[in-house]
Amino acid sequence: TEDGIEVFQNEKFYLLKQNVKIESDNFTLSADDVKIKFEESLYDITEFDAKGNVDFYSKEFKISGNGKFLYFEVKNEKIKVEGEGSELKTNDVEMFSDGFIEVNNLNGDFLLEGENSKLINESIIMIGETINGNFSDINNKKEINFLEIYDEKISYVKNNDTEMYAKKINFDNNTSIIELIDDVIIIRNEEKITGDYGTLDTRNNSYKIKSNNQNKVKVIIQNNE
Repeated sequence: TEDGIEVFQNEKFYLLKQNVKIESDNFTLSADDVKIKFEESLYDITEFDAKGNVDFYSKEFKISGNGKFLYFEVKNEKIKVEGEGSELKTNDVEMFSDGFIEVNNLNGDFLLEGENSKLINESIIMIGETINGNFSDINNKKEINFLEIYDEKISYVKNNDTEMYAKKINFDNNTSIIELIDDVIIIRNEEKITGDYGTLDTRNNSYKIKSNNQNKVKVIIQNNE
């Protein structure tokens, strides 16, 4: 650190000021300023709060992040990145937001909130103002258990060969159903179907769309041959 360390022994925290760089067995961290809480000694870190050009990587927890602000609880493996251009990445999941990203690495809960929020893994891309869900580690890969996406304008999900648009999109891995609510569009191959409510069964790769009393389901099939 360029501007020294200020220790508050009774309160069990210390401040690292200006151009901070930390290297430990568990993680590396760089930021403008960092507040660290500890238990018995300065090395017994329980949580830290970093701000300004934050860059974080933990080989132990297999997670990295950067943003304007970053908060991390070491024992609970809970991390929050905040600010425009925030990023949080694991081995096989990438998260982006101009608001904030929260991940609990122990129970698998995650939340993205704000403009340009996006989550990407091997099989799915999702975009929405709010992305809330839970994942579990199966065979060293992140598998989504449930998902709730909302955007007042429109949410977007791309799963394999299917693109889906709706204001609200839900997914339950137990039923293998993706539920789409309001301003629904499903695009697959040369098919484009619009309506008010839709479901897609990821297990058998089938889908259906319904309409309310005011609107009708519309199907456009384009054949380029």
